[in-house]
Amino acid sequence: MPIYEYECTKCGDRFEIVQKITAQPLSTCSKCSGDLRKVLSPAGFVLKGSGWHVTDYPSDSRKKAMESEKPKTDKPKSEGTPVEKPQSKEPAKANQ
Repeated sequence: MPIYEYECTKCGDRFEIVQKITAQPLSTCSKCSGDLRKVLSPAGFVLKGSGWHVTDYPSDSRKKAMESEKPKTDKPKSEGTPVEKPQSKEPAKANQ
């Protein structure tokens, strides 16, 4: 059930109440019998981090923008990089 926040227009008292969506909104302050109004409150959660919707489901234009933001390296990739051959662990056999 959602939590609703109310404020009295007469005494300024603010309070929260858990109500069903289908329930009638409160209209009278229990302290001074003044009129109540619903108060809009910020969401109770915050999405943080480097992921979520922007990087998980990017549009084509966002993908292109992300590609252009990547740092470019000045070093060209060298072709034919030498690879070391593993040395055998067996001792060399002497010629007989």
